[in-house]
Amino acid sequence: MLNLNQPVNATGTANEEVYKILIYDKFCQNILSPLIHVKDLRKHGVTLYFLIDKDRKPVHDVPAVFFVQPSQINIQRIIADASRSLYDSFHLNFSSSIPRPLLEDLASGTLNSESIQRISKVHDQYLEFVTLEDNLFSLAQKSSYVQLNDPSAGDREIEEIIEKIVSGLFCVLATLAVVPVIRCPRGGPAEMVASALDQKLRDHLLSKNNLFSEGGGFMSSFQRPILCIFDRNFELAVGIQHDFRYRSLVHDVLGLKLNRLSVQGEKGGMKSYELDSSDPFWAANGSLEFPEVAVEIETQLNKYKKDVDEVNRRTGGADGAEFDGTDLIGNTKHLMNAVNSLPELTERKQVIDKHTNIATVLLGEIKDRSLDSYAKKENDMMVRGGIDRNELLGVLRGKGSKMDKLRFAIIYLISSDSINQSEVESVEAALRESEVDTCAFQYVKKIKSLNVSLASANSASRSNIVDWAEKLYGQSISAVTAGVKNLLSSDRQLALTRIVEALMEGKPNPEIDSYLVFDPRAPKSGAGSSHLKGPFKEAMVFMIGGGNYVEHGSLQELAQRQQPVKHIIYGTTEILTGMEFVEQLTLLGQKMGLGSTGAPASTH
Repeated sequence: MLNLNQPVNATGTANEEVYKILIYDKFCQNILSPLIHVKDLRKHGVTLYFLIDKDRKPVHDVPAVFFVQPSQINIQRIIADASRSLYDSFHLNFSSSIPRPLLEDLASGTLNSESIQRISKVHDQYLEFVTLEDNLFSLAQKSSYVQLNDPSAGDREIEEIIEKIVSGLFCVLATLAVVPVIRCPRGGPAEMVASALDQKLRDHLLSKNNLFSEGGGFMSSFQRPILCIFDRNFELAVGIQHDFRYRSLVHDVLGLKLNRLSVQGEKGGMKSYELDSSDPFWAANGSLEFPEVAVEIETQLNKYKKDVDEVNRRTGGADGAEFDGTDLIGNTKHLMNAVNSLPELTERKQVIDKHTNIATVLLGEIKDRSLDSYAKKENDMMVRGGIDRNELLGVLRGKGSKMDKLRFAIIYLISSDSINQSEVESVEAALRESEVDTCAFQYVKKIKSLNVSLASANSASRSNIVDWAEKLYGQSISAVTAGVKNLLSSDRQLALTRIVEALMEGKPNPEIDSYLVFDPRAPKSGAGSSHLKGPFKEAMVFMIGGGNYVEHGSLQELAQRQQPVKHIIYGTTEILTGMEFVEQLTLLGQKMGLGSTGAPASTH
């Protein structure tokens, strides 16, 4: 795209002689930011870059590359820029395919202002997603959980959200150039998205020169990948619980956004860091528990010191060594080696310093809020299905922010088998003592009480309850019920990971026999064909309504554990911290009128 949509040359950079300007909107800036740094832009001959809604001065004789969402406002800005002849030529790249009416507006607008000759190309890039790591993407669609579970949402609004999610997923598949086999649980948003995506792919495959005809480069195997679609209610707890692994902690506590974060520096002042695959320490240790990471930093530091001493020793910095001419050649060699190893050593030192700083800030937070005990107790509750009452109230009256306590209380609700009324009341009282807004707690309690009545009812009256619940919640409660039960098996594996593993193996398994299969390449009638069963080498897992690093880490561990190693990509509508997700639950609680008397939950 930066090479004016010409193929890039062998070194992978664009033609540097052509200087150009890059113009993007806020959404596309987020797509670019984790992928390309300013220094990389320079390599591609981009000298200036601007947001589209800023006032810009004319720059003559220079082509401008636009990368924006196809929206009415953006089209109007482009027409205005062209009519004022701000740039020599306009190369327009839209993040998803531009709708016909907007294309016509663009044509008529530039015709009327006699600037149509300035528009040299219009491209649909199919890039409506943010790639955070090689196997992690997000559609950056805000609050989809609230929108999909809002009791007041009408069919039209739900359809619009589903459509947006489908078009985002379509962009991901178009970029990978694969048509996967789609699996999902019955009912709820997951089935809606799966069947709409199936239809969209079918319609697209009908045209001759479609985006998938080249066969694509996704590990370029003959076998197609499987796409498993889930909805956040499938496993609610993972979005809320405290996790003690490094990557999840950095995200949850320090607010990692688009692979960047800012923390308090050692000498005061804020420091901003980038954490992505170019950081070897982050890539290697992101999935370790925090104490192990601290040990690893220490190890790396000692190794670095040893290497520095080694360089000093070799370049004759040793005391009292007499210098005679014979060793001159050897010494020069050592000096050359030392000079060559310096950049690598400096780089290692920077990485160590960065992670030392991050870990120190994290440690402070962990101590202040005793996050380690939250993580441990929540895990125990999940595995044992409950907690001793005194211990429960002890945590709620102990250290931790209001949000920590609220999250802990919700996990208690989700993990206990039956609702013990007096215990729940004392939990609510404890939360109110700490001035916590209990909306989210009330909301989960409401879902939970529906589940309990569901479980006890027989099948005939059960369907009545489900109908009633669907009217209330706008989606199937049975999906939620299942999600509340399948919390953590004894080996602490997430339900999501367990199901994905079963879907990839493709053996008969009672947990997944009811899952739906969509194959966009197959004729509509012949549904149960055998090649769809697997086993699959590659999978994409998509979570509707907000994902997190806990699930991402768990799936990567699964992929590494397999023999031979499999490939799993994890994607979600947006990456949420536990706090952001609970805020969405709070909103839903308010929408259902489940208020609380406490002060609004602040973050501290």
